[in-house]
Amino acid sequence: MAKNTLSSQFRKIDVDQFGEDVFKEEDQLDQSSPAGLNVDEKEICNLINSAKQKDALKLVLNSAPIGSKSQYLRDANLQLALKVLLSVKISEIEAICNELNFDEIDILMKYIYRGFELPSDNSSAHLLVWHDKAFQKGGVGSIIRVLTDRRRV
Repeated sequence: MAKNTLSSQFRKIDVDQFGEDVFKEEDQLDQSSPAGLNVDEKEICNLINSAKQKDALKLVLNSAPIGSKSQYLRDANLQLALKVLLSVKISEIEAICNELNFDEIDILMKYIYRGFELPSDNSSAHLLVWHDKAFQKGGVGSIIRVLTDRRRV
């Protein structure tokens, strides 16, 4: 039990500042980069053409516009990420996933799920292999973090 029950300090707190009409979630705050598209598409294409898909993937994942309000920016980065993911041979996917850290795996899962929303020729099968290998590295926790995170890529 509290020693001083006669204290009235709690009454000086303005509770109206915590009302629902002024509350802002973390995803409502603008966390996007001011420069626009984070990754140069030519640089990604050069890395893909020189068989450095792992470096291209890391570059795309580390510059993901997580939580950005710009739909154009998110869609452009999604197209680059899908371009990189679909350029990797299926036999190399496991080795690349094993070299990613857990934050990169979570962002990769976000791109995989967004890729499932926009299927193209044979992309779903390729993305399923990516999902399997990313799941082996990140586990169920990665899927739960991606599905419950409000910040989208």
